[in-house]
Amino acid sequence: MKLFADTACDLPLEYIKQHAITPIPLHVHMHGRDYEDMIGIDPKEVYEAIHNGEMPKTSQASPLLFEKLFTDLAKSGEPGIYPAFSSALSGTYQTAVMVRDQVREQYPDLDLTIIDTKAASLGYGLIVMRAVEQLQAGAAKNALIDDLLFHSKHMEHIFTVEDLGHLAKGGRLSNGAAWIGGLLHIKPILHVEEGKLVPLEKIRGRKKAFKRMLDLMEERGDHLSAQRIAISHGNDLESAELLKNMIQERFGCQDIYTHIIGATIASHAGPGTIALFFLNSRAQN
Repeated sequence: MKLFADTACDLPLEYIKQHAITPIPLHVHMHGRDYEDMIGIDPKEVYEAIHNGEMPKTSQASPLLFEKLFTDLAKSGEPGIYPAFSSALSGTYQTAVMVRDQVREQYPDLDLTIIDTKAASLGYGLIVMRAVEQLQAGAAKNALIDDLLFHSKHMEHIFTVEDLGHLAKGGRLSNGAAWIGGLLHIKPILHVEEGKLVPLEKIRGRKKAFKRMLDLMEERGDHLSAQRIAISHGNDLESAELLKNMIQERFGCQDIYTHIIGATIASHAGPGTIALFFLNSRAQN
């Protein structure tokens, strides 16, 4: 089975290549140029541009690329599955569904399932990793789809940002207008509801924000020590490692995956973002 994933999953390119995942790049626009996320730009270039006062813009994956990939899949006769970036944060999912339906007009036997994960960054990445592991275990197609839908439904995103302005200007923040301004030393905590970024609480100081993130993790998580947890960071590995150590000490988690936030999401979240991902219910293996 062919596995597709777009670059908002924030997994390393090496992982994508190693597991024969077909990457679908979103696009970042800055310096007067267009770059393919993951393939044509390093996330640190985005953080540097933001530090220098530039506001990078992003756009969804190319419909022409979808058409080529889906046509090639149809000609091969191989089934495919594409867990996609949250439809509430990008038009990529909707475009993929539209193009798939168009390709099916010429190739009615195209076997491609597209899932709106309603997830982002490594929350989405964990779902892609789950797909890889289930395929390696020989999971049947319907069982795999059910498993990915379960993980999509139960994936928690708890995160804090240095500057809500990036999310607000990019139109990615729901119900956030009242939170903008007057946030000196205040670390906002946000989460995801139905794929949308929603402000949750305001905490004074980063360490207190991390402690509250762990409180929320304890309130919402299920069998945390047995889960794979993920932490993504906005070019702030030191803070990510601090949060990782706090999680290990409090919950005994050993499987914690950490990686930098990729160029697309970095363009909206900005430097200093720390995001935590886990399941609020545990699937049976």
